[in-house]
Amino acid sequence: MHLGILSFNTEYTMPADELARACEERGFESLWFPEHTHIPANRLTPFPAGGELPTEYLHMSDPFIGLAAAAAVTTTLKLGTGVCLVTEHEPLAQAKRIASLDRISKGRFLFGVVAGWNREEMENHGTPPKRRWQVLSEHLEAMKALWTEEEASYHGEFVNFERVWSYPKPLTKPHPPILLGSMSSRRARRLVVELCDGWFPIEPLIDDMPATIAELHEHARQAGRNPASIPISFFCVDAPDLKRLERYRELGGVRTVVRAPTEGREVILPFLDRYAEIAYRLG
Repeated sequence: MHLGILSFNTEYTMPADELARACEERGFESLWFPEHTHIPANRLTPFPAGGELPTEYLHMSDPFIGLAAAAAVTTTLKLGTGVCLVTEHEPLAQAKRIASLDRISKGRFLFGVVAGWNREEMENHGTPPKRRWQVLSEHLEAMKALWTEEEASYHGEFVNFERVWSYPKPLTKPHPPILLGSMSSRRARRLVVELCDGWFPIEPLIDDMPATIAELHEHARQAGRNPASIPISFFCVDAPDLKRLERYRELGGVRTVVRAPTEGREVILPFLDRYAEIAYRLG
């Protein structure tokens, strides 16, 4: 099982390019940046993890800019959105942005996506919160068409275009892997089977992970899909110990993404050193 690093990529943490070099030098498999385009100040939607919304949620930078900087100074490190709020982007522009990043990184981009949880945030982008899964589905379907077809068309309720050219095409064929992040939503797991190339669960927010994985695999078999074609990447919002990481490996995880501190070099570099040693012990 690989280890990846998640950084909130704020203006007061290690810059994206420096962090990427440090991760690659220590042998980490991947680096991930999350996304909130903004945080509505009225704060009506509760934070899913409970309690107050952490301050770093207000300060994260654009993940695609950060990942482009990371791509420019690394050669083997995989680079991912952990996760991108697809429902808050116009798909024609986003498809071009992702294809460009995939080419700049020479095929190292991993597209972590989610429907979102902050109602006011998605409403500011024109996405009806109760229809966010439909919006997500249409955006992914439309982008797949843009990435794979010379003249792409798509007609849905929320996305509609007829015969367009969209270049560049991604270097990764047919497109960068799409990993759907989710908590306890059964609908999300069905969309993983229908539209995605992997599942990105937030493990601490799922009561019974073995049963949930079994359900995902059963959905896959019913859809005529091999469960092995849906790799699982565990997403940690805290700092797991070796025992917990070994459990993720036993559950079949291909990677675990560990959140780095939202602080400067003097804190992040020792953290990376500690988890590099844990990764070595994991084998």
